[in-house]
Amino acid sequence: MFPILISIPHGGWKIPPEVKDLVVLSERDLFDDSDPFTADIYDIGDMAVSVVKTEIARAFVDPNRAPDDLPPKNPDGVVKTKTCYGVQIYREPLDEEMIKKLLDRYYFPYHKKIQESLKNPEIKIAFDCHSMASVAPEISPDIGMERPMICLGNVKGQSCDYETTEKLREAFIKAFNLPENEVTVNRPFSGGYITRRYGNKPVPWIQIELNRKLYLSEPWFDRESLKVKKERLDQLKNMFIKTLELFFS
Repeated sequence: MFPILISIPHGGWKIPPEVKDLVVLSERDLFDDSDPFTADIYDIGDMAVSVVKTEIARAFVDPNRAPDDLPPKNPDGVVKTKTCYGVQIYREPLDEEMIKKLLDRYYFPYHKKIQESLKNPEIKIAFDCHSMASVAPEISPDIGMERPMICLGNVKGQSCDYETTEKLREAFIKAFNLPENEVTVNRPFSGGYITRRYGNKPVPWIQIELNRKLYLSEPWFDRESLKVKKERLDQLKNMFIKTLELFFS
C-alpha cells in the first residue's frame, strides 16, 4: 500500500437529480467539460490509504473551487453557469436555495472525506488528480496553446517542496517513457483550490494533470460513442502505479 491520499474531483459524469430538468447540456458538452475516465486511471483502490472521488460532473458542483466562488462573478465557479468551452448549462439561473442544496449534498461531503482522510497518520503525501485538454480552452490563461503530456503543480513550492515534486516528475518521465520537457512543474497549472487549501497542512499536496491526448485520441478513443478502449485505460493505470513505485523507492 502507498502512503497516499488520492483526490479525483472532476472524474464524475452524472447530473444531480435536483437539477436534471433544468440542464440544457448535451452528453458531449458534459464529456468535454469533465475529466473523462480519470477515476479509471487514478483510482488504485486499496493500493492507496484513501481515495476520494465523486460521481457528479464538475459542470454542476466543482469540489476544486472555494465554496463562495459563485456566479455571476465567476461562471466557472463552484456552481457554474457555463462550461469551460462557454456552453450554457441551465435553461434558467439556479436560485440561492438550489445552490445551497447542491453544495450541502455534493460539495461539503467531498471535502469532509478529504479532511477525515487527512487525520490518518499513514498518509504522507496527497495527490489531486486531473486530466487537461491537449489545447487550452478559451477559459484558460494559456488559451490555444499546446500543453505538455503531464503537468505537476505545487503552488510554486507552497503545497509541496520542489525536491519532492522533482522526484515525482522524474518518476513520471520514466514510467510514461516521456522526454524531459513533456513533464512540467507549475506550467500551465500550479494547483487549484484543493491543492492550495490542504497543501502542507501538514501533508504535502501535488496536483497532477494528464494530457487527454494520452487516451482521448486515435487509436484508443471513439468520438462518436465517447468510449475509450479499456486496455488503454488499464495501461495508463499501470503506468501511474509504476510512477508511484519509482517515487517511493
